[in-house]
Amino acid sequence: MINYFEQTRKCLETSTVEEKVSLSMSMQELLLQAHGEWKKIDNHTFTPGWPEKPELVEPQHLPRRKLTTVEGQAAMIHSFAHIEFNAINLAWDIICRFQHMPIPFHHDWSKVAIEEAKHFSMLNSRLNDLGYTYGDFPAHDGLWRMAEETSDNILVRLAVIPRIYEARGLDVTPDLINRFSEIGDKQTVNILNVIYQDEIGHVKAGSEWFRYVCEQRKINAEEAFDKLFKQYAPRGKNKLNESARRQAGFTDLEIQLIS
Repeated sequence: MINYFEQTRKCLETSTVEEKVSLSMSMQELLLQAHGEWKKIDNHTFTPGWPEKPELVEPQHLPRRKLTTVEGQAAMIHSFAHIEFNAINLAWDIICRFQHMPIPFHHDWSKVAIEEAKHFSMLNSRLNDLGYTYGDFPAHDGLWRMAEETSDNILVRLAVIPRIYEARGLDVTPDLINRFSEIGDKQTVNILNVIYQDEIGHVKAGSEWFRYVCEQRKINAEEAFDKLFKQYAPRGKNKLNESARRQAGFTDLEIQLIS
């Protein structure tokens, strides 16, 4: 019988881009077949696999490029692909690291990981269309650093990664879609639209499980999120996409608190 936790570990730890995507997507069929079990494994040795490229640099050292050139378009798409590659690792990591959570939790984040792998694959294919591939541009690992900072507390992880950092994508993606639409890049627009809709569901999963943990710990979810947002929110503010955030499980009070 397949141990889904072992399969999850393989997805997380492989450093080959193609293998990570392939293994991640294959989990969909394994879960649908329902011939496995969630049998706990050692959770002290998990290390996400990273390819040799892209070169990781500090965010301020990333060059700024305009969408008016093919290189600029590719660089922007590459940044999206890097976020999605990180997101694959983040989803498998939250399963491996917090094995005590209920089985529906693991199924939800497996679904997230599978969709993130599909997003990455679409973006990398688009890069190939433009003459590039993942790893051709530098990137930063700020999102993964946040994951490491929240690796020992499921409540904090659920607040910070899906509800603070990934939720920012709901705010900025509509503008990015418009920018690619303005230059006539329909292929990238279509990909970003798929990602945007799926990410609402991913953030919603974070919201639902964040509230579940708050209930288990008998604490007020809105107060807990307000405190964690003030502690972990990145610098700078974006105009909130209130409609998308409500769909993703944010309450009116939470939106008010972070506005």
